[in-house]
Amino acid sequence: MSVVGFDLGNESCIVAVARQRGIDVVLNDESKRETPAIVCFGDKQRFIGTAGAASSTMNPKNSISQIKRLLGRKFSDPELQSDLASFPFRVTEGPDGFPLVHVRFLGEERTFTPTQLLAMVLSNLKGIAEGNLKTAVVDCCIGIPVYFSDLQRRAVLDAATIAGLTPLQLFHETTATALAYGIYKTDLPEHDQLNVAFVDVGHASLQVSIVGYKKGQLKMLSHAYDRSLGGRDFDEALFKHFAAKFKEEYKIDVYQNARACLRLRVACEKLKKMLSANPEAPLNIECLMDEKDVRGFIKREEFEHISAPVLVRVKGPLEKALAEAGLTTENVHFVEVVGSGSRVPAIIKIITDFFGKEPRRTMNASECVARGCALQCAILSPTFKVREFQVNDGFPFSIALSWKQDSQNSAPQQTLVFPKGNVIPSIKALTFYKSSTFEVDVLYVDTCDSQIPQKISTYTIGPFQPSKGERAKLKVKVRLNIHGIVTVDSAMMLEEDVAVPVSSANEAPKDTTKMDTDDAPSDPVSGTDVNVHEPDTTEAAPAAENGTQNPEEKSVPMETDAKVEPSKRKVKRTSVPVHALVYGALAAADLQKAVEKEYEMALQDRVMEETKEKKNAVEAYVYDMRNKLYDRYNDFVTPEEKEGLIGKLQEVEDWLYEDGEDETKGVYISKLEDLKKIGDPIEARYKESTERGSSVDQLVYCINSFREAALSSDQKFGHIDISEKQKVINECSEVENWLRERKQQQDALPKHTDPVLLVSDLKKKAEALDRFCKPIMTKPKPAPKPQTPPPHTPPPQPEAQASDPQTPEQQQSGTGAAGEPGSEGGVQQASGEQMDMDRPDDSADVAA
Repeated sequence: MSVVGFDLGNESCIVAVARQRGIDVVLNDESKRETPAIVCFGDKQRFIGTAGAASSTMNPKNSISQIKRLLGRKFSDPELQSDLASFPFRVTEGPDGFPLVHVRFLGEERTFTPTQLLAMVLSNLKGIAEGNLKTAVVDCCIGIPVYFSDLQRRAVLDAATIAGLTPLQLFHETTATALAYGIYKTDLPEHDQLNVAFVDVGHASLQVSIVGYKKGQLKMLSHAYDRSLGGRDFDEALFKHFAAKFKEEYKIDVYQNARACLRLRVACEKLKKMLSANPEAPLNIECLMDEKDVRGFIKREEFEHISAPVLVRVKGPLEKALAEAGLTTENVHFVEVVGSGSRVPAIIKIITDFFGKEPRRTMNASECVARGCALQCAILSPTFKVREFQVNDGFPFSIALSWKQDSQNSAPQQTLVFPKGNVIPSIKALTFYKSSTFEVDVLYVDTCDSQIPQKISTYTIGPFQPSKGERAKLKVKVRLNIHGIVTVDSAMMLEEDVAVPVSSANEAPKDTTKMDTDDAPSDPVSGTDVNVHEPDTTEAAPAAENGTQNPEEKSVPMETDAKVEPSKRKVKRTSVPVHALVYGALAAADLQKAVEKEYEMALQDRVMEETKEKKNAVEAYVYDMRNKLYDRYNDFVTPEEKEGLIGKLQEVEDWLYEDGEDETKGVYISKLEDLKKIGDPIEARYKESTERGSSVDQLVYCINSFREAALSSDQKFGHIDISEKQKVINECSEVENWLRERKQQQDALPKHTDPVLLVSDLKKKAEALDRFCKPIMTKPKPAPKPQTPPPHTPPPQPEAQASDPQTPEQQQSGTGAAGEPGSEGGVQQASGEQMDMDRPDDSADVAA
């Protein structure tokens, strides 16, 4: 299972993977840690990432960048219209009111949605991760800005689906930074809260978060942001400054030339970085426009002066984040700055003055989000066991549900379901009393952000038919999922069969729209269950809140005019259809078409890459073979062959740069095969000549080794029969004669003829000799036969003496007078010696 984190930046992207030893940032094809978020469309294929950045200068109108600024936003969005003025590519309004990007691809005009373009970037990042991990990458965690709306989050999920990825979570960039900071801290307090402010100055946005840390957990206290304040705004200030200056001094208008604009923006970005470390910096661009070289110079004070309208906006998000957290600057213990745009000294000065303390840089400013996403993916994945660390993330917006009441003239009713800062993920249940199909709108409320559309989606609940009564009781489950997307998951109609007194049987609910909220305890897995029920009616059973079916529920007392004993009741649950309409979301059929289209384009890119590889192989063979013919291959080719092959190589080289400039993969393969038919025999003769010496030496060594072993008088070969050794000697002599004969033939031949003594034959002879001789010379010695002691027969004695007297030592050792071991008595005595070790008390008896 892959454990990968993607940081989708506005300008560049970073890929981080989890390993056993920690989190690593993956290098791309150019061994860089950051990959540009650019898609460049060529005549034959797409160039994505580093290849796209290299092609963007020459093809600016078909190079799409800053894709995040286009994602999930209406074409009429004022911020989007402001961005379009600086984009070199063409963007128009689509039929659904969302932007469409126009490019020239495969020789024709084509349009792509921002979701499709983001999928291309994700496909490239996926390929980088797969190349590093050497395995397929599917599961991942993607970092997104905290200010992304519901539609933008859905667009990221759709782009991931098109790219063949399955995000385990869309992780807020601010939370990812906080996780990467806190999970490695071993000195976090257990009771007192450590408050840390994170200021993330990215390429196009500023995000501020205040996080409270305790041992083993973090809690997001507040979010604040400015979606259009980042490093590119300082680049834009420099760009406008020098564009006006060059128009006055050099009489050139860079706005009229897309390539000149792009080159000046790149130079201004480098100039900004130089000013971050130096008090002044020059700007030099050769042939910017109309073959004119331009020069400029600026000091840091002047740079801060022209950037004043941008700098004055930095303080706003800082104040808002502090106010929402309910803290003062004294309660913030540390301030961390991250992001590619955080290196501007003027920004650091504003942050220092606001918090009254120097910001710290304990993390990698560019990689912390990717590392945090990889950590969160490891936490969610069963592949890794991660240190226990609880992440309490909060939703940055307030979500409400709105619906029309049954009466025609009454205003729609609205209730707040997920307040700002609500835990992610979360589930809440609402109880409705309705007589027919009705609609529920999901809305943003109190966002204070005019760029976010108020209405998210509309859900149609029904049809349903209550078995009795005019109104049915419906339990509707609303989910804020792990990605921060709000959905109405299900609706259940509850019908009760209960015996009630006549006085209360005909009573209808007093108010069918006014609802009370009763919060249930939080569940770390499924979120928070909340039952919104009608006053003066019975409470729903816990089973309805949890979405499980329970045929019987406990009886609940009902308030009536006359108190009656509660009676048992049965609840029938019927699932009610729920139909969703998400405004601006990609339909399932369109998503499938986008997946197929991406597959076709990826296949086209792969074919073109393979064609390039074959073309480069032909070109490399031409140059390499020509050089070798004049050098190392000179002695292995006849003058006629050499002249003919050089002419053929020159012919193919001319073809490559003329008619063969744009051919198919099969044509290049055929050309290479034709050249190799002539060149391979020459290369084989050279290879045989260089390797023949070592192969001969190896065979000679093998012959001598076995022969010496067969003729040796060493005892380790003494058990081998003389006839077997003679076989080894004969085999060695036979191989030696063959080698001597072939070597004499080979030495008589010129180098430009085919050899008769081949390296392959030498290796085969050595292997055959080894197979024949090794089993003989390594035959193991036979095991020695076990010696059985001869039977004990006493020597003949004179008749006068029956037996020789034995000495005490002979009696003790169990040997006879002749020193032979005793048969039965000896064994018993040996056993007695073992007993002496185990039982010392028996030694005296045995000795006696």
